[in-house]
Amino acid sequence: MSAALVGYSSSEDEEEEEEEEGQGGTRGSRRLPVPECVLAMFREEERDEKRDDSSRHGGRVRCFPHERGGWATHVYLPYQAQEEFLELLELLASHARTYVPSVTAMEEFHVSLSQSVVLRYHWISPFMQSLKERLAAFHRFFCVADRVKVYTNQNKTRTFVGLEVSTGHFQLLELVSEVDKVMEEYDLPVFYKDPSFHISMAWCVGDLRGSLEGQCLQELQDIVDRFEDSARILRVQWEQIRCKSGNKFFSFPLR
Repeated sequence: MSAALVGYSSSEDEEEEEEEEGQGGTRGSRRLPVPECVLAMFREEERDEKRDDSSRHGGRVRCFPHERGGWATHVYLPYQAQEEFLELLELLASHARTYVPSVTAMEEFHVSLSQSVVLRYHWISPFMQSLKERLAAFHRFFCVADRVKVYTNQNKTRTFVGLEVSTGHFQLLELVSEVDKVMEEYDLPVFYKDPSFHISMAWCVGDLRGSLEGQCLQELQDIVDRFEDSARILRVQWEQIRCKSGNKFFSFPLR
């Protein structure tokens, strides 16, 4: 089994660098060119400010500050949504908006096996090799994610509506145990104690659990329970583990 690199770009966010062009000085004077290293320093600071500007990301706030040379890294099980799943998603998001109008449907889906951590660039290759070795023995397996639950991120800056895993919890804990061992090799945070594995379906800015729990949560669960073929579409077979580091993606197929 190999860790396949399925996508690549630089460690910087996918933002174009802005060019700075100096204008000429006054007549009879000669303006010395600013050294490129100084210009590069100011460009980097400007890019860092843009990365942390929540207005550029729908109000989302970074959970940890951007570190120059650091690559945000996350291990997870990717889920490829089918048409019926997206229909259920739209029903859930539309109903949640009757309580919180800013609720937004997710566009990508997964179950997390790690927290988001920061890797130095030179750690990436050995980190992925360690993941490959520790995950090599795992086989494909099924989970059922059919219980609606409301979550927040650690900083309480975002709220999520998710589908919690009700079957397959033990297999997920086994995977997390191996991922945690890799994290410990690099003195990085391990996963949460007693995790609630789930697929996030929708999100909004702020801690809005008070609005989405209670009556709203029960109504969302009723939508899931009544949805045609929900037992089939919410039974998920996991076939690979993926790790995203910066804008690199590594895939670890299950046996």
